[in-house]
Amino acid sequence: MFDELIDSGELPIARKSVLPGTGFFLPDELEEDFEDEQTQAALEGADVAVIADPDADGLACVALIREAYDDVQAVPEPDDDTDIEDAEGTEETEAIAAGNNGDDPLEEPEPTPHSVALVPASPHNVEDALARVAEFGDDGIDLFVCDLCPDRYEYVEDELDAALDTADSVAWYDHHQWGDDVADAVRDAGAELVVGDSDEECSADVVYRSLEYEFDSMYEELAAVTRDHDLWLREDPRSDDLADYAYWTDPAEYVEVVREYGVDLPEWAEEFIAERRIEKEQLIDQAIGRAEFREIGDYTVGITYGRCSQNEVAEAMREDGADASVIVKPAGSASIRGTDEFDRCHEVAGKVNGGGHPKAAGCKPDIYNDMLDYANHWTSRGAVTKQVILDAFRDVVESAAEEAEAEESDTDASSDA
Repeated sequence: MFDELIDSGELPIARKSVLPGTGFFLPDELEEDFEDEQTQAALEGADVAVIADPDADGLACVALIREAYDDVQAVPEPDDDTDIEDAEGTEETEAIAAGNNGDDPLEEPEPTPHSVALVPASPHNVEDALARVAEFGDDGIDLFVCDLCPDRYEYVEDELDAALDTADSVAWYDHHQWGDDVADAVRDAGAELVVGDSDEECSADVVYRSLEYEFDSMYEELAAVTRDHDLWLREDPRSDDLADYAYWTDPAEYVEVVREYGVDLPEWAEEFIAERRIEKEQLIDQAIGRAEFREIGDYTVGITYGRCSQNEVAEAMREDGADASVIVKPAGSASIRGTDEFDRCHEVAGKVNGGGHPKAAGCKPDIYNDMLDYANHWTSRGAVTKQVILDAFRDVVESAAEEAEAEESDTDASSDA
């Protein structure tokens, strides 16, 4: 295959909006080999490993842990020769994908030795990251897992056991919706698990309060501003800057920049963000233009397709009357966003190979068997995926209505008695 066929960097916005990034087309074996090499290099000589979702919340956890362990700072210098147009952020950032999935996803960053190693992962490959730490980490290493929640314990059971054999300690800090059975199994295996209230805390909050360390006030502010975006409070404009910078830059760079500058990013980072936001807004407009609305029970569900920043698109659909929103991505996954009126997003996602929060979740329906299915996905703008997720909405809404009716019947019966 010619490189230019999978290089989306120079595509017109209308076409770029409907196709996945270059990283999507890389064979899994090639990506796995590269991730093995990266993880092995990062863990060489490291005393601590942090497996984290490489979004702003997960990376804030890494910054906190590096500070607590007095890890060396390696602040990047701005590169005047950097071609911002060549950089392309992750295709899916919330509960689905991890790592840099850009136009040159195999470009190896300049290695910097850290005693606290960063191992990026997603909810769908956390088991692979655990296995790599078990294989490449030194015996007696301290292991942290941050901002990640397995849907089922059996997905991580063997790999967690192997990591526990290698590590001196395993601490798991998160704020997603954990099933009691999964949480109990992780604790029974020997890991320290702390799960924060997903309506009140982000994972950085959990790490901040869980580590026995007196953090400088800048780290308290980092957790607070990260929470502002991660919980979609949007009361501090700096939180969008952090989220966008984490989305577009290398995870290792983000960690060191926020350790040096805190939540007030340097001018060169702000310029980088401002230039990237031009394209971001264009992709948002493309997705909003495709939005459709469906009535499911008492709820209005907005649904659209495209490579875009899902939170802004969901907010636009909410303003147009949606109680919940679905953004289907070209890579086959989807982001689900709720409101005060609909807070069962994690239940919907759970029916289609995903999970998350009551008002923010992600999934990737298990419906793609070959490239022809993906070709249909791109040309139909996600028609099959949309239908599968809308069916999941109907199931959740019908179940909720039946539960409410049963509770009402029980209440009436109690009153009659």
